[in-house]
Amino acid sequence: MYEGIVQDLIDELGRLPGIGPKSAQRIAFHLLSADPVDVRRLAATLNEIKDKVRFCRTCFNVAQAELCRICADHRRDPAQICVVEEPKDVVAVERTREFRGRYHVLGGAINPIGGVGPDDLHIRELIARLADGTVTELILATDPNTEGEVTASYLARQIAPMGLKVTRLASGLPMGGDLEWADEVTLGRAFEGRRVVA
Repeated sequence: MYEGIVQDLIDELGRLPGIGPKSAQRIAFHLLSADPVDVRRLAATLNEIKDKVRFCRTCFNVAQAELCRICADHRRDPAQICVVEEPKDVVAVERTREFRGRYHVLGGAINPIGGVGPDDLHIRELIARLADGTVTELILATDPNTEGEVTASYLARQIAPMGLKVTRLASGLPMGGDLEWADEVTLGRAFEGRRVVA
């Protein structure tokens, strides 16, 4: 335990995701010894991000205007929507340079144990986006874990009556991995998603 404001800083840093007590303490003492100009710049950036960054009114990605840069880009294919859980997932897909459609960020995944149901996500807004008939393919790119699978299954059931093509990202073995270390679910998915090579 430290005195007053130092402990307050450690406590606040410890509330950030992925930052435990030791990391919070390390960051706090780094900030204490850092150049005051650097600390002020960090504080200004934190204030600015809360003032200027919002969520896109169409897809719920992070944006500095009403629309994010992807929704505002008329070169993107409006017939394909890739559904992801969080804005960080948009960045991951964009790094592949394989997808030229648009996105829809759910804001999480269905997790009954965590108290997150379908009404807590941007599912209603997704259904509304699909209503005008522009979209022909919906790509479900939720995380390959229990919550992501539940969310993808729920979305597939909700969208099935609309007659859209609904696809799910393939999952399976990572490059450089060994079969002996793969769990049964991953190996099973790799078999399900196999493709013809010759």
